Amino acid sequence: MANKILRVVLIIVLFIVFFELGLFSSYTIVTAEAPNIQGLMDMQVSKIKEIFSPEKVNEALIKDPSPVNITNKKEVAIKMETLSKVDGVNVDSMNITTFEDTENKNFTVNIEALGYASPNSTSGQIVISQDPSFKVIATGQASYKENGLRVDENTITITSVLKLY
Repeated sequence: MANKILRVVLIIVLFIVFFELGLFSSYTIVTAEAPNIQGLMDMQVSKIKEIFSPEKVNEALIKDPSPVNITNKKEVAIKMETLSKVDGVNVDSMNITTFEDTENKNFTVNIEALGYASPNSTSGQIVISQDPSFKVIATGQASYKENGLRVDENTITITSVLKLY
């Protein structure tokens, strides 16, 4: 009986080891740089915690996200541009939603906006495109201030930057 349990544990450990090795190698292939192992591990742990968090599961299953209007869209766009390393973020395309109760003093918001890449240069000509190149998705903490609802720029974290084709 102990032999069977040992085999199952060994198979699980081998599965996790091969999964992690595959993750690190694919990260190296996609980004062409060495992986930040601690950063990747932290990201995996935080995502797993989010998946199994009872509050998040209940909120996602019970209600749709509520759109919110903030007063500091330009500052948020500049911070998203800096953190995501794109050349511009479209304030007009910014979509801010939350799953939490907006009556709370502080609540988490999800921010989506279109991002632009640097102009392409071919044979001395600069081609400026009006088409967005990226979709930038971020989260941050919002709270009500004297002049309305504001997102604290210091709490903004980039969730993903998606390349648009």
